[in-house]
Amino acid sequence: MIRRLYQEVIEDHFTKNRQMLFFSGPRQVGKTTSSLVNTSLAYYLNWDNEVHRAILLAGPEAVAKHFGLPSLTRPLVVFDEIHKYRHWKRFLKGFFDTYEKELQIIVTGSARLDVYKRDGDSMMGRYFLYRLHPLSLRELINPALPDTEITPPLPCNEFNTLLHYGGFPEPFLQKNDRFLHQWQRLRLELLFREDLRDLTRIQDIGQVEILAHRLIAQVGQQVDYTSLASAVKVAVPTVQRWMKALRELYFCFTLQPWSRNVSKSLIKQPKVYLWDWAMCQSKGARNENFVASHLLKAVQFWTDLGLGQYDLYYLRDKLKREVDFLVTKNGEPWFLVEAKTKDQGISSSLYHFQKETGAKHAFQITFDLPFVDIDCFQRRDPVVVPAETFLSQLV
Repeated sequence: MIRRLYQEVIEDHFTKNRQMLFFSGPRQVGKTTSSLVNTSLAYYLNWDNEVHRAILLAGPEAVAKHFGLPSLTRPLVVFDEIHKYRHWKRFLKGFFDTYEKELQIIVTGSARLDVYKRDGDSMMGRYFLYRLHPLSLRELINPALPDTEITPPLPCNEFNTLLHYGGFPEPFLQKNDRFLHQWQRLRLELLFREDLRDLTRIQDIGQVEILAHRLIAQVGQQVDYTSLASAVKVAVPTVQRWMKALRELYFCFTLQPWSRNVSKSLIKQPKVYLWDWAMCQSKGARNENFVASHLLKAVQFWTDLGLGQYDLYYLRDKLKREVDFLVTKNGEPWFLVEAKTKDQGISSSLYHFQKETGAKHAFQITFDLPFVDIDCFQRRDPVVVPAETFLSQLV
């Protein structure tokens, strides 16, 4: 078993906070395992289990009786996939307000828990949300909770394994191509046939699957809604609605273009990436998605940890100058990243957009260079760095 960064999050959270801990992330990313591995004093209820569902539907008092409350200890309670319950917020609010001093509560879900709000009850002040991501390079090296955003670079002998098999724990640990393909097929089947059915009103599941396969082929490209609508044989608003559902179910994520202080900005279309970069069909797309996933994990984790507000964008102007990624910190450009499979010399767009945005750092990271022990963030001018070196400095 791999020790995950999020096990550290749980220990830190309940040492300091009274609030519930919400874990939101893709299916099979390790939410339940991370939640239960730290303690033997834990109770677990899963909405997808019929017996557990009956207990939850009986209400907070019935759940407390099932757990044997009050207790001499302060056990951990994990509610899994409870967001599928229409009145999940009302249930959690009542349960937490009554029993918060007697329990530690974790809520996990394979859809965005900040999105699926089935009723009007406010949960403000009652939970902290962490978004769980697949394994990253730094997490494999050292899953300790970081004190700052940037950590010292360290080599990782699992770099190529992570790039090839993806960051979901089970296929990564199996390291077997046949298992990977079977696992990917099953995961998509569950996403389309269960999650999409349970959490949306979408009926045309087959057409959504066609859309998903189109998106797999367009990783790293700007989304052309008109072209996608034509291919799937639906209207543009329908494609936009379906893509929103696929984002909320952690099939894909999109990056918006950054526009402030960038002259001649083009703007509107997002770029699309997959949560499972191992599904990418070309080497270049997989490498870029690998970087995008690491950066997204970093900005969301730093934000969730309370270090500030971090966001991820891309840059492109009307002259078609483009940089793959821009990370902002508290609304201000912080560093630029251009991902390359081979070292081809620094892109002129890095120089241009660093000047335009005022970003402190600019990196061109390449996948054909070996690890070197340098602190990338000591440099201000655009610099070429190995992908392994740069990504190992994130989270």
